[in-house]
Amino acid sequence: MNACEHIDRSKELFDEAVKYMPGGVNSPVRAFRSIGSTPRFIKRADGDCLWDEDGGRYIDYIGSWGPMILGHNHPAIRQSVTEACGRGLSFGAATKAEVEMAKLVCELVPSVEMVRMVNSGTEAVMSAVRAARGYTGRDKIIKFMGCYHGHSDGLLVKAGSGGMTHGVPDSAGVPAGCTQDTLTASYNNLDSVREHFKQAGDQIAAVIVEPAAANMGVVPPEPGFLEGLRKLCTQYGAVLIFDEVITGFRLGIDGAQGAFGVTPDLTVFGKIIGAGMPVGAYGGKHCIMEKVSPLGSVYQAGTLSGNPVAMAAGLSQLRILKENPDIYDRINAHGDYFFGQLSQIVKNAGLPYTVNHVGSLGCLFFTGCRVTDYESAKTADTDAYAAYANAMLKSGIYLAPAQFEAVFLSAAHTKEHLDYTLEMTEKYFDSVADAD
Repeated sequence: MNACEHIDRSKELFDEAVKYMPGGVNSPVRAFRSIGSTPRFIKRADGDCLWDEDGGRYIDYIGSWGPMILGHNHPAIRQSVTEACGRGLSFGAATKAEVEMAKLVCELVPSVEMVRMVNSGTEAVMSAVRAARGYTGRDKIIKFMGCYHGHSDGLLVKAGSGGMTHGVPDSAGVPAGCTQDTLTASYNNLDSVREHFKQAGDQIAAVIVEPAAANMGVVPPEPGFLEGLRKLCTQYGAVLIFDEVITGFRLGIDGAQGAFGVTPDLTVFGKIIGAGMPVGAYGGKHCIMEKVSPLGSVYQAGTLSGNPVAMAAGLSQLRILKENPDIYDRINAHGDYFFGQLSQIVKNAGLPYTVNHVGSLGCLFFTGCRVTDYESAKTADTDAYAAYANAMLKSGIYLAPAQFEAVFLSAAHTKEHLDYTLEMTEKYFDSVADAD
């Protein structure tokens, strides 16, 4: 890799950005504050690589936070977007592409019988929770500590991702009344969920969960956890919502619910269905989705929902994934190899670090304890991660600038680049071990 020794242009742009945007960014994790560095301003991307404004080249393990499962700038997707742009950027009216997208999502994910397009994962979650409340006539919801479901007021309670890194799991500006009906449970702990149902079972509208948590690092579900949630929701008449913004169409063509064999009532999707374009969706059983306006009394609208350019990009990507199931075999094999080797490197170096992974998602936790929930994830040494992430940047490897984010592998990652990353990681850990 040829990451530049200097990042002068990125520094200049960041100095200018902080004058006009909070923290100089439009999303907190981009600020690189968690690793005490300057954000790289990206100029272009292709395959599994990014290039910054200074000309530095990086192997990218973020993939626009997940949706670039085929790699950046895929020619077929680019062509679909170019053709869609030629027909117009936005209509605010119904289009054929929306129908094709809805039909395809329902075909690929058996639990989704009807779907509504929105503009982001946050909007999709907010709308799914409202639909669950409207369907059940109940107010309370259960979420899990460390699971992030977007930044709507009622769900910024013990949220993961950036909030964990900065030590602010909740948010200022959220009135207490907005979260009074949000109950928190411990991920992978069914007893904590059972207790909520025992106390308020007839008031709980829904349980929302990341079926494989990926916003407190990557934390797989323990055997029986998702199955237990399904049984509890069925028993008490609550709606089970899977937030598959990250896992949807990534762990397999039918997402985490297919991979783990557990069927939710509602599913939330994010930017992967737009191949990285700003888009989201929620869908599920007819009986719930028919409560949504204009059919029912649960109001939800979006002027730009189902944008024709985003639909074109998403249709192209989902069709490629549908027609080439071997892609999943390849990226999941990448995951087994890469994270397996990473675990061995850590073990050989004698360092107290832990590697978790599910398919092509993974995380290196800078803690020696087994990571199964929010509390164990929080034992990670964020300063140690910051040093590692900065060292990798200097080697031309672009990792998430925060401990509690996932590593995303794509079909475009080459074994050469995976091996280079492992080699640089081994050299770094050997130097750390020697220093100790």
